[in-house]
Parts: sequence; C-alpha cells; structure tokens
Amino acid sequence: MKRLTAALCALLVLLSGCTYAAVASRQEQESYALYFRERELSAAPGGDALRAEQAYLPDSVDRDDTLQVAQALLEELLDGPLDETLRSPFPAGTALLSLALEGGRAVVDLSSAYGTLSGVSLTLADYAITLTLTQLPEISEVRITVRGQELAYRASQRFRPRDVLFTTTEDVVSTVPATLYFLDEAGSLAPVETEVELYEGDTQAGAVIKALEEGPEEKELRSVLPDAFRVKSAWLEEDVCYVNLSSAALPELTDEQALLTAVEALVRSLCSLESVEEVQFLVDGEFVQSYGSVPVEEPYTP
Repeated sequence: MKRLTAALCALLVLLSGCTYAAVASRQEQESYALYFRERELSAAPGGDALRAEQAYLPDSVDRDDTLQVAQALLEELLDGPLDETLRSPFPAGTALLSLALEGGRAVVDLSSAYGTLSGVSLTLADYAITLTLTQLPEISEVRITVRGQELAYRASQRFRPRDVLFTTTEDVVSTVPATLYFLDEAGSLAPVETEVELYEGDTQAGAVIKALEEGPEEKELRSVLPDAFRVKSAWLEEDVCYVNLSSAALPELTDEQALLTAVEALVRSLCSLESVEEVQFLVDGEFVQSYGSVPVEEPYTP
C-alpha cells in the first residue's frame, strides 16, 4: 500500500502544485508508528531490536473507528519498512486473515507463513505487532493466532507493550517504594510491597499504573484490573494524582463490583507513594460525576 502511494505521488508530482499539496496534506494528518526490527541487530543502539518508522494512513480510514485504524496499521506493517536500515520481522507471504477487538484486547489472526517463526524471530514479530497496535488508546494487549490456532510453543499467548525489554537493568534511572494491590484467591485486595523501577521518561504514578497493568508476580494473586480497563494518562499536581480514564472501555466493564475494586486498588496503590495524598479521576480528560457506576466527582483517599 505504501509503495503504491509513493508511486502515485511520483506521477502526480509532475502536475503543477502537487508537491505543495502533498506536503500540506501530510502536515495535517496524524502519524502513527510502525515497528520493525533493526537490519543489523549487532548495531542496535542500547540493545534495542525493534525501532519505529513513521507512517500515515490513507484518507479513507476513519480515525474514530479503532478497528479500521488497527487493520490499516497491520496492513501497512505487513507491507514492510521504507527505511533501509530496518527489515520486516515477518516471513514472506504473511497475510492478515482477520482482526477482532474484545474489549481492550486485539485478536490478530495471520496466515500459515507466520507459523514458521520460532525463538527470537517469533518474539520480535509478536512484539512488532503488539507495539504497533497498543499505541491506540483503546488497545492494551494483543493475542496472535495462526489460522485460528495459538502457537503451542509460545511461553505466553497474551502480549502487552510493557513486556517488551528494550533496555537492560543498567538503564533503570531509579526505584521508588510502593505498595501494589492485587486480588487474592478469595477475591479480596492484597497488598504487595515492592520497589517499582523507573526508566528515563517514567513518572512515579505512571510506573505504578504500569506495574498494576502487568499484574502480580506471585502465582496466588491475580490482576485487579479488568481486561478492558484502560488508563489513558496520569500526572501529579502538588499532592493530587490525576488519573484519566477512557470512556471507550465502559461498554465492556459491566461488572460493577469489579470496576469499583479496580478503582479502589488504583487509589490505594497510588496513595502508597509518598508524594500522593489524593487521587482525582477524569474521563477522556473531563471531570464527570461517575465512571460507569463508580462515583468519581470527588477526589479519593485510601
């Protein structure tokens, strides 16, 4: 698709004013990141194996339709990179068979060629897809199948962007003590005292939320955040932590008690930080009375 677009532009540039119009159009468009592997892995900066290439989607794609955007991104990704220092992590003949959204999860079904991957090559391909799709706020994790079947030799069948190790432990800027709350076997909130790692660009609040999204390391505990639950952003002003939630997830969050428990776990975990006294929730950047059935008009304290 990208190469066809480039060829058409090369022809149109012969027309008067085409160059200016193309540049102006690109400047107005929203760009997206497509993730490919470094062509020379030994030269990858900082040990990074995947790197993003900027891409623009056709005007025919409805930017407000998450499924359309996700499908267009995958098709562009499978086309391969334009940057000669990058290469596609996918085998020749890999095609998108279907894409479905289940709450915050994207289920990607690919053709048989993808099933020839294994080891590091499979990991790179899985996370090229994961990082490309989870840049969309409505998608928090990805499941990848081949002709409707999971690859049994994978260590995990669910992929999240935080699972990707781009850096080594030497790149940890600092750590901060925090108490994270997960669900125990009885369904009650259980505290886990830990040191949350901060990388360059991380905030303490953001790192705590990411740790909650990753889930617990202890086998007897499970994640407190429902699959569709999505935090769009979080920031600290004085001693109040503002947490911006996504309204797009609400249709999937039908369990009122699970939603209330998730909010309570967020409040307790964030307020375990020394710098946080209260948590104020917003929805799509706006102050509202409730998030589903949970009142969020007033700030929460643990």
